[in-house]
Amino acid sequence: MMKGRLHSIETFGAVDGPGIRTVFFLQGCPARCAYCHNPDTWNPCGGREVELEEIVYRAKRGMPYYGSDGGVTFSGGEPLLQGKFLLEAIKALKAEGIGSAIDTSGTYFDEDSEAAIAAADMVLLDIKHIDPAKFHELTGRDQGPLFKLIEVINRLEKPIWVRQVIVPGFNDNEEYIEALNAFLSGIKTIRKVELLGYHNMAENKYEKLGIKYKLKGLAPMNREKLQRLSALTITA
Repeated sequence: MMKGRLHSIETFGAVDGPGIRTVFFLQGCPARCAYCHNPDTWNPCGGREVELEEIVYRAKRGMPYYGSDGGVTFSGGEPLLQGKFLLEAIKALKAEGIGSAIDTSGTYFDEDSEAAIAAADMVLLDIKHIDPAKFHELTGRDQGPLFKLIEVINRLEKPIWVRQVIVPGFNDNEEYIEALNAFLSGIKTIRKVELLGYHNMAENKYEKLGIKYKLKGLAPMNREKLQRLSALTITA
């Protein structure tokens, strides 16, 4: 029986896709994003082992609340890092009438990724930064996986929500939003563009884990400015 590694489960999730959702945070991530608020998901050997039966059981418990829009979201960490398990989990949920979304960091792609994306109902794609150098500075990864994901999403015509974290002094200006809009103009199946304000609530977690927090001392994103920038996105 196929098994995966799970970090945690969130029930009644309302921000990781449409409707009410059960969110499975899979363990492991190749990126080291400066503002990551779950560094305890990085280690692919961390978390705990989980079988498909538990995924289905926990997802079915939320069915009375999903309605026509809700379902399951696989997040992380980076769920595509466990592509084979992810695919089988999505197929098992579909057999129960439960839809699935993949929330990907845009930093990983392998031979199993396309099949998982094809099986999912939608993708939530993080755009860390549109500039290659800034992308690498922020994540420690290059943009190759991001462009592979976009190519597959376009070819499969997969519905997509785009997420972009806005960091003070890094990409919090109108010029960046205009450039982001241009970058996204080639994706035809975007249903929503969401700007997320940087916050520093994970600093204490880094200290407890003995990991250096790269953005230590940086103030959270101003809400009013974030709203003004959000009004400029292509789907506003």
